[in-house]
Amino acid sequence: MINRRRVLAGTATLPAALLAPSLALGQGAWPGRSVSVIVPWAAGGSTDFLARVLCQRLGADLGQPFVVENRPGASGTVGHGAVSRARPDGYTLLIGANGTYAMAPHLLDSLGYDTETGFTPVGLLARTPIFFGANPRRVPGGMAEFIAAARAEPGRVPYASSGAGSSAHLAAELFSIMAGIELLHVPYRGGGPAAQALVAGEVAMGPTDAPTALPLMRGGQIKAIGVGLPARTAQAPDVPTIAESDPRLAGFECSAEFCMLAPPGQPPEIAARLTAAVQAALRHPEVVARLAEGAIEPVGGSPTEWGPYLSRELAKWGDVIRARNIRAG
Repeated sequence: MINRRRVLAGTATLPAALLAPSLALGQGAWPGRSVSVIVPWAAGGSTDFLARVLCQRLGADLGQPFVVENRPGASGTVGHGAVSRARPDGYTLLIGANGTYAMAPHLLDSLGYDTETGFTPVGLLARTPIFFGANPRRVPGGMAEFIAAARAEPGRVPYASSGAGSSAHLAAELFSIMAGIELLHVPYRGGGPAAQALVAGEVAMGPTDAPTALPLMRGGQIKAIGVGLPARTAQAPDVPTIAESDPRLAGFECSAEFCMLAPPGQPPEIAARLTAAVQAALRHPEVVARLAEGAIEPVGGSPTEWGPYLSRELAKWGDVIRARNIRAG
């Protein structure tokens, strides 16, 4: 679980010189030219939005352009592989999401890199909630009523996902395992079509990320019967957490989470400057406000926290994928 207060407070222990806006860069020091930041997804999604907001701030603070480069393909692993093989000189970075770094290793036969050893961690960056959206005509009550209906008709209550092996699919399967129910998975070709199916009533429920869900919730086209966070979110304070709805769901958590990684072997002095700059950027009021517009919450996290966090996430989603015999679509 990401603890925002703890990890951001931890940056206060970094040396003051590293946290200064200029980062005390001297002649020939990193960065001496533009930095390429790989986003392993097409332009326009949450990862891309986060990258562009963060890169604009980093460029202003460090005095060199941080340029977003979209390299989509193979569930994000094309971009991850490119960064894993890049020269570790501080000029190639990656902004990844847990759908790739925690889920894809269990879904794909070959990645071409090692998820746990193939990168230098810069740290966690941010998260966006996943809402369990429901069609109001098909689900007249809340989460308790939805679970009861699914229990009464095992395998017949349909839910939408953005594809087999997607984060929405795995969120619903984790939910089903913990709740002790069986749902009918209806995969679509992306989050947009899945949301449209939910609005149209083709399905009863669909795990939907906040940037897509919130406008539909505010317009009354869907209703949220739960959010996959450990506490209610300020973005929708009336929506209960999924863990609140049933004792069997205690500890349920699922959100889209984002990190920054660098190639393996990144020089320590560059890694320290980069971590300090990123943490400072995530606290900047303009960055916080702009990310909130995209329903993204900065959380931060130090490189030393990355290993234990990644191990937990790999184990969590690996268990779900094996239990349900899931493969990527």
